[in-house]
Amino acid sequence: MGSDAIKRGLFRGRPLYLITVLALLIVLPLSILAAVTFGTMRLPMGEVYQVIRFELGRIFLRLPIPEEWAPGTPIHDVVWLIRLPRLVLAAAVGVSLSISGVIMQAIVKNPLADPYILGISSGASLGATVAVMLGVGLTLGSNYVGIMAFLGAFCVSMAVIALANVGGRATSVKLLLAGSALSAVCGAFSSFIIYIAHDDHSTGKIVNWTMGSLAAADWENNAAILAVALAGTLFFLTQYRTLNLMLLGDDSAITLGTDLHRRRVAYLVVSSLMVGFAVYNAGVIGFVGLVVPHGARMLFGTDHKKLIPISALAGAVFLVWADVLCRTILPGNEMPVGILTSILGAPVFIYLMARKKYGFGA
Repeated sequence: MGSDAIKRGLFRGRPLYLITVLALLIVLPLSILAAVTFGTMRLPMGEVYQVIRFELGRIFLRLPIPEEWAPGTPIHDVVWLIRLPRLVLAAAVGVSLSISGVIMQAIVKNPLADPYILGISSGASLGATVAVMLGVGLTLGSNYVGIMAFLGAFCVSMAVIALANVGGRATSVKLLLAGSALSAVCGAFSSFIIYIAHDDHSTGKIVNWTMGSLAAADWENNAAILAVALAGTLFFLTQYRTLNLMLLGDDSAITLGTDLHRRRVAYLVVSSLMVGFAVYNAGVIGFVGLVVPHGARMLFGTDHKKLIPISALAGAVFLVWADVLCRTILPGNEMPVGILTSILGAPVFIYLMARKKYGFGA
């Protein structure tokens, strides 16, 4: 675009970019198949393949399943009902958080932003706290905690937009300040509710939920988050020119004939919806939206036409293998995936802050 705001990464040239995308498209399904074999009970790849093949044949072609691979057998239930759904959920959540990180960073023009910097994480935590501690949303069914967390995240994102528009149109700086303020408010209310409730059991449940987990995955909920993640990614891929303009700033964009105000709000709504579904299904998983876009930007630059596909695929692969580590790093126990992503992401965050000259790009 003729500006230093759109920078190139370490890897340049369209052929290398296409090779990387193709490689990630191959690595992702192979990673999911390989990851199914890891866990308390190690499974041979051949048996995993047989279960998946026969189950897909039953669903799409109505073919009978041999008795040794049928539903109800241990191998079938472990592969099809426990491990594969959580890995598909990991991929979908990885896509949602990574893409949302890319968009949030473009909206506020800050490479240190991630999906939670605008208060979305605190809103989700407040929604879950109100549900567990006060019983709000019990009529919503067995998944009421996740639904209230989703509503909390989405309502806070809308409140950020409204607050940023007070006294004039929302800008990247006003959005950042509004998110920080509302995040503090939500955190204070969550702590107050926990303090006055005096319920150790519910407090433990809230703490576990805020650590993030993929263990409750099922195919029905997976279908919804996959649809949202893919639709959001495709939408933002069509908006790459506007996202590139956001890196130039509002004044430069208006000079070029584009008013970023409405688009910034629309992008925040869509990305909040993606994060809300991720929070609903997996709890709070931090730093994915920071680490993955940063890595993609360092390698391929800041052009969102390249950045969005690379970040989506890399985010999916990243969270799939993060889930594997969570299930295997502590023998006999499962580490919450949010803890692992924070352990990996916090040093990157500190490194970015320490680099005084770091902006967008390599």
